Amino acid sequence: MSIVDHATLNVALVYPMRGPAGIFGPTCELCARLAAEEINEAGGVLGRELRLVPVDGGTPPEQVAAEVESLVRMGAVDGVTGWHISSVRQAVAPRIAHRVPYVYTALYEGGERTEGVFMTSETPADQLLPAMRLLARERRVRRWYVVGNDYVWPRRTAREARRYAVDCGGSVAGETYLPLGTHDYRDVLRRIEQTGADAVVMLLVGSDAVRFNRAFARSNLDARCLRLSTLMDENMLLASGAGATAGLYSTAGFFAGLVTRENLDFHGRYAARFGVEAPPLGSLGESCYEGVRLLAALISRAGSLDVRAIGASAESVSYEGPRGRLWMRDRHLCQRIYLAEADALDLNVVAELTS
Repeated sequence: MSIVDHATLNVALVYPMRGPAGIFGPTCELCARLAAEEINEAGGVLGRELRLVPVDGGTPPEQVAAEVESLVRMGAVDGVTGWHISSVRQAVAPRIAHRVPYVYTALYEGGERTEGVFMTSETPADQLLPAMRLLARERRVRRWYVVGNDYVWPRRTAREARRYAVDCGGSVAGETYLPLGTHDYRDVLRRIEQTGADAVVMLLVGSDAVRFNRAFARSNLDARCLRLSTLMDENMLLASGAGATAGLYSTAGFFAGLVTRENLDFHGRYAARFGVEAPPLGSLGESCYEGVRLLAALISRAGSLDVRAIGASAESVSYEGPRGRLWMRDRHLCQRIYLAEADALDLNVVAELTS
């Protein structure tokens, strides 16, 4: 990056290369690469080739923010996108969002209002609330238990979950927050059993959720207690193992098993480009495809890299992607949300949710 090439549109792709979220990092990278290649084949952005500059989003938040800010300050990148946890976003956004457009692709707790930040993914009101309503109605869930990692996304989402549980005629019987990288879940499993919870709201990242799923099954809690995750993709499901997924539900705007024309086309392009042995598609990796596509669409619509101009024209942006027809409202991408139930190593969509 010592030589800045202004003939290209350089975009920092911030995704996890290590840590708990590293389990789906390879899919994030490949989906973003596919989007960039398709954009370039169609003529690029404002006549410039789009090039991705990888940044490890799995390091400590301040370290990620310092690296991204350095790239922006040098003029080495013209935009930022990618999947990374909310504590990373909170460190990055104040440093760069007013300088370059920043498309954040992870599901998150909601409420982001920093100028120049645009979101592709789900928030609790659109994702968690309708899923809890459906399980309360169809599976008679009344007592919920929240298990999450100890940072902003799980804690703020749990605050909403407490309110949603009451709205659904139930309550949250307990909450536990654990450091990223936790391996021992014995204490929290005992608490879940003692409360007599009907379902667990899982707000765990990547390999932490994998280890929790395995421990949950070993404790036999899966025989009487459901799990609902807002962050569970096919890579995490495969790592959990078929014996650890009974009674597990996931809610997201994309699942690999969705039978739609757009999704089938996406699968075909992904397999043709990266081969049938590529990392499995899932909502978390696919979000990086949407991030690159949305960033390109925002810049193209504004006809400029100016953050204010992009923000002013954002509401008129819409396009069709693997998730179907997408459009912007209040700097968030509007999309369908689904509930899927795990069947061994598959996530089968059982309902389209209404917020």
